[in-house]
Amino acid sequence: MPTERAAAPVRRTVEVPSSEAALAGDLVVPRAARGVVLFAHGSGSSRHSPRNQQVAAALHDAGFGTLLLDLLTEAEEQVDARTRELRFDIGLLAGRLTDAADWLGRAEETAGLSLATFGASTGAAAALITAADRPGRVAAVISRGGRPDLSGDALGRVRAPTLLVVGGADAQVLDLNREAAARLTAEHDIAVVPGATHLFPEPGALEQVIHRTVDWLGRWLPSATADVRPCGAPRP
Repeated sequence: MPTERAAAPVRRTVEVPSSEAALAGDLVVPRAARGVVLFAHGSGSSRHSPRNQQVAAALHDAGFGTLLLDLLTEAEEQVDARTRELRFDIGLLAGRLTDAADWLGRAEETAGLSLATFGASTGAAAALITAADRPGRVAAVISRGGRPDLSGDALGRVRAPTLLVVGGADAQVLDLNREAAARLTAEHDIAVVPGATHLFPEPGALEQVIHRTVDWLGRWLPSATADVRPCGAPRP
């Protein structure tokens, strides 16, 4: 008979309410999950990003749930494809990510789970602002090739341990991460992946991001405080 941990995870497409928008997302929660990771994709990307999908799949294998979320609606994505303006509206993106963090705190599958935010590129700024605005909710932050410098004054308010993963060959972004790290007062680390460029396409580079992410989550996410059940299942 399979164990509870070996059972299939909960998987469902969700709509997360945020102000006047309904944001599409993919929620996956393993049984006996160790926590849940909320993803903020980078500029011009979506929840279907193959890199974030690969990271999320590895997190499921490690026992963590994930919510991959589109921070723009379909109509907004069409506008952004022409103007490229919304992808850099950090306030808009951060507000919606914070709404998603609040939603995860209410959703049946994740209400008892510790939360981390994971941001790529401009999404890293949103992930850090959400951590600053929800210090009692966000337990850890990971940035992959991110722009933490775009978080502004929120950097000094972040209390969650923060991991900044940057490619060693991504010189400009590495400098920006080092400058941002100097403004962080929370526990933090910069993990440099040697030879990797901005999107970590080099052989083995994204695997290093995954290894460091799983290690950081295992170190800083508290244990879950509630059981995880299929959607609609009754409490014991």
